[in-house]
Amino acid sequence: MEKRVVIVGSGPAGLCLARALSPSGAKIALIDSQEADSLENPGFDGREIALTQRSVAVMKELGVWDRIGADKVFALSEARVFDGKSPFPLRYGSNREDDRLGCLVSNCDIRKAAFEAASECENVELVAGTSVVSLDIGDRMANVSLSDGRELSAPLLIAADSRFSFVRNQLGIGAEMNRLGKAMLVGRVRIDTPHDDVATEWFDHGQTLALLPLGAGMASAVLTVSEGDATRILALDPDALGQELHRRYRGRFGTMEPIGPMHAYPLTTAFARRFVCHRAALVGDAAVGMHPVTAHGFNLGIASVRHLTDEILPLLERGADPANSAALRRYERRHRRESLPIYLATNSIVGLYTDDRLIARAARRFGLRVAQTPPAQKIVNRILMRPQAKAPRLRLPGIGGRLRMG
Repeated sequence: MEKRVVIVGSGPAGLCLARALSPSGAKIALIDSQEADSLENPGFDGREIALTQRSVAVMKELGVWDRIGADKVFALSEARVFDGKSPFPLRYGSNREDDRLGCLVSNCDIRKAAFEAASECENVELVAGTSVVSLDIGDRMANVSLSDGRELSAPLLIAADSRFSFVRNQLGIGAEMNRLGKAMLVGRVRIDTPHDDVATEWFDHGQTLALLPLGAGMASAVLTVSEGDATRILALDPDALGQELHRRYRGRFGTMEPIGPMHAYPLTTAFARRFVCHRAALVGDAAVGMHPVTAHGFNLGIASVRHLTDEILPLLERGADPANSAALRRYERRHRRESLPIYLATNSIVGLYTDDRLIARAARRFGLRVAQTPPAQKIVNRILMRPQAKAPRLRLPGIGGRLRMG
């Protein structure tokens, strides 16, 4: 079954890319191992996504943003990072309305909205409930064999199938994989002390804690702990869990009442050694899988969609080869230029703040004091927030039709 583009992975990056390429009229296939019902109605998974203003602008252009209710969007004015008991935080963002970091939206709400937006595109077909078992990249076509026996072919194959990407491995593209031996626990809580729409993070001995603001009286508790601690915490009943959180957060937010269970995710970062190869490209976490400390994973995923769309949408509209090597190389240069400084800066912060040696503790104290100076604030905001560039003007198809099920 020949398509013009085959995208493996129907997470937010894959869905947004399909939506972005759909104005070309080219036939696009989205492959995912999950069943269609799960993709259309994703369950709450505990993850709250910090979106920059630029990502929100792109999502508006794609017709995704307006499908997320205003009651599901939470203001994020500023972020502060502390080292243990130190009163000097690393700060980025501002309380000024025109210079806020962005907002927080649940991962499941983004996924649902992206699915609905892609569903309107009659030239996008969902091939759900099956997975890729092998690839054959020829001179003119990328051929994909699926677990249900079907085969798909297209001039261009896109890997959007997570930081552990099977497609990336099959393409022979290596990646810097850092398995950190930690687990991230996330879950919503009610709190007594106002958070003022500020996200706060503490690096402490043997653990990292964060609190993400979700409107008045509610927040997301994020704990990075050893896998053994994670197993123990997950087994606690609600009352015991609330007491555990109160103790770990040192009572900073008063009573912490869990709203539902905690969710656990192993921490692994990834950076692909290449983002493209012959007739294939990587987007989202398949290209760059970030540590959550600077909350840039989803934003870089949206950036990869933006960069790749800029390069291949004109080719699809002209009926030209979407796997044009010059276009794919331009995509790789653009996305590497944007993602690598953030990836390296994030890893440096994590490495410094989780090092308990005396020299590292002294460096942290010195660094946090320096971070309060205006020049340092400007540098931090430039690296971690990124300039709020104008979003691309993506031409979208008219409303109508539904995502065809393969």
